[in-house]
Amino acid sequence: MKITLKDGSAKEYSEAKSVYEIAADISEGLARVACAGELDGEVVDLRTVIDKDCSLNIITASDPEGLQVIRHTASHILAEAVKRLFPEAKVTIGPAIDDGFYYDFDAQPFSREDLDQLEAEMKKIIKEGHEITRFTLPRAEAIKFMQERNEPYKVELIEDLPEDAEISFYDQGGFVDLCAGPHLMSTKGVKAYKLISSSMAYWRGDSEKARLQRIYGTAFNKKDDLKAHMEKLEDAKKRDHNKLGREMGLFTTVDVIGQGLPLFTPKGTKMIMKLQRWIEDLEDKEWGYQRTRTPLMAKSDLYKISGHWDHYKDGMFVLGDEEKDKEVFALRPMTCPFQYYVYKNEQHSYRDLPYRMSETSTLFRCEDSGEMHGLTRVRQFTITEAHNVIRPDQAEEEIRNCLHLTLHILRTLGLQDDVTFRLSKWDPKNKKKYLGDDEYWEKTQDALRQVLIEENLPFVEAEGEAAFYGPKIDTQAKNVYGKEDTMCTVQLDCAIAENFDMYYIDEKGEKIRPYIIHRTSLGCYERTLAWLIEHYAGKFPTWMCPEQVRVLPISEKYLDYANTVAEELKKHDVDVTVDNRSEKIGYKIREARLDKLPYMLVVGQQEEADKTVSVRSRFAGDEGVKPLGEFIDQICEEIRTKTIREEIKQEAQETK
Repeated sequence: MKITLKDGSAKEYSEAKSVYEIAADISEGLARVACAGELDGEVVDLRTVIDKDCSLNIITASDPEGLQVIRHTASHILAEAVKRLFPEAKVTIGPAIDDGFYYDFDAQPFSREDLDQLEAEMKKIIKEGHEITRFTLPRAEAIKFMQERNEPYKVELIEDLPEDAEISFYDQGGFVDLCAGPHLMSTKGVKAYKLISSSMAYWRGDSEKARLQRIYGTAFNKKDDLKAHMEKLEDAKKRDHNKLGREMGLFTTVDVIGQGLPLFTPKGTKMIMKLQRWIEDLEDKEWGYQRTRTPLMAKSDLYKISGHWDHYKDGMFVLGDEEKDKEVFALRPMTCPFQYYVYKNEQHSYRDLPYRMSETSTLFRCEDSGEMHGLTRVRQFTITEAHNVIRPDQAEEEIRNCLHLTLHILRTLGLQDDVTFRLSKWDPKNKKKYLGDDEYWEKTQDALRQVLIEENLPFVEAEGEAAFYGPKIDTQAKNVYGKEDTMCTVQLDCAIAENFDMYYIDEKGEKIRPYIIHRTSLGCYERTLAWLIEHYAGKFPTWMCPEQVRVLPISEKYLDYANTVAEELKKHDVDVTVDNRSEKIGYKIREARLDKLPYMLVVGQQEEADKTVSVRSRFAGDEGVKPLGEFIDQICEEIRTKTIREEIKQEAQETK
């Protein structure tokens, strides 16, 4: 057989060889660092036996796929450590993920002390250096094997596999786990690891199923790489919006009010209002939107027409009981069915389309307690939501316009480099979840795909992420810990107009069903604020700061002039305060720096006499003495143009 290697060279063998044996034949050094093989484009175990012509690449720890194998093996070592120290724990699943691994257990919650003990036990297991071997069993024998080991979750996983499936297991010195692999050849291959945290999770991600305990960890091939990663995590903690936003006094939460229901302080509220006013003016004055205002709740009848009652009821706050109450209401999880009736309030001709309705909508979603985090996942949120009613021939151009608006907003916020794009498609294996047939979904998905290609936007495709009525272009961003969230979305819906008997009159006087684009331009204000806090580490561009200038009188004698300066700034809509405390000027400056203010204006005898201000900025330090009018012109221009100074961009990049 002929084995073609990555560099184009070839090896020929007269008998079958494992990937590991071929690696050793190439060089002993390569075999020592080998983690897996890439066989005809598929990542396989080193134990895989090759008996025919193929292409083969030996994967090492320097390859992303090799690092995944190290982390997957580390997750099994963790599982063995848990079973040693907590024998009653039941193992479930433990995959490698982008920045490490996790393993879920049916067990009592794990403390930090427990994690430290588990790390020490993992060290023992690694030092024991057990060879990791793979074996397979028929499905029936595999079920019996795991039943005898009293591992019900593994039994359930096996039972979900086809009758004729060959079930693979990995044995590392007596600890056996159900797994498809690949894994390292020995536990000694895991050299640098750390258990990060533990949290609650649900079996198979279903809140109706068992509550589990998830342990997160990470592993690297080198201790220096692990050290660098841990330092990065420490930096991320400093930028975590849930910590930094509270420290800056932007928001808080209170147990008696409820989880996922944040309270915004005057500072946080001011930031959101600046964003909201900007978006509303932008959409209405420059992008052709009309503003609506609709109720926060509706009868269940509305959601039954839209399909949300059947497809989304579990995610809604329902008020009442259908079996007992004459009328049942629900807080709205979206605005679309309400705006459809705004459209239906008048008859529309083909000339009226696109008909763009936008609303600053407060929405409610019954998120699971284990899913909520800070401002990124909440139960009540406000969103820049719009529904564009269009003719079918306008679909491509209108999708493009919605995407252009999103990109313009991202550029203005300085966030354009933080995002990726995803074409969210239906799951053809679960058609009951969706409206429409195969042809409908292929047609609508192709339309969105074509726009992304023509706009030259790199994107990934994801099955099962579509809305039940249509596919989406999702703008994705990661938080400081690498978790990805959807920030903005453009959805094409060619089906729902039928449910609501929506139509327009065409050139021939006939009634035609329109298409609808569901879109957000900025997205959820709460999540966007979290994103901004983390991106800028709290050092925001001047225009969005809740406090843009603080006037610092050198002593109480100059307080009147300080107030005069502040009044002049307020006349020009600058957010300004005066520090009137009886503190030394050095202390006031340090406090203002800690508060991450863009500008400080120091005033004393000379400044009062000359009608000037001594300008200090977060960007350039001491900017010297300037006439008050000149400074006002400067900051007003910076706010009006929404300028992001180069120093801010650099700061944001350095904090990452």
